[in-house]
Amino acid sequence: MGGDTLCTESSMNYLFSLAIGLGVGLLYGALDFRSPAPPAIALVGLLGMLAGEQLWPMGRQLVAGWLS
Repeated sequence: MGGDTLCTESSMNYLFSLAIGLGVGLLYGALDFRSPAPPAIALVGLLGMLAGEQLWPMGRQLVAGWLS
């Protein structure tokens, strides 16, 4: 049963990500606004976001170690 929960959580994460992406795309379309970056640059930006997301918890732990 535990595997089913993980699969469901993972599926929900993908659905939320897709929904948010579609919402932003619809907003861009409604405002007749072009994406500010070419696809290759946008992918590099996404890579940076993923790296930052991973670095944040490590940075918090490092600072907490310094303060204790």
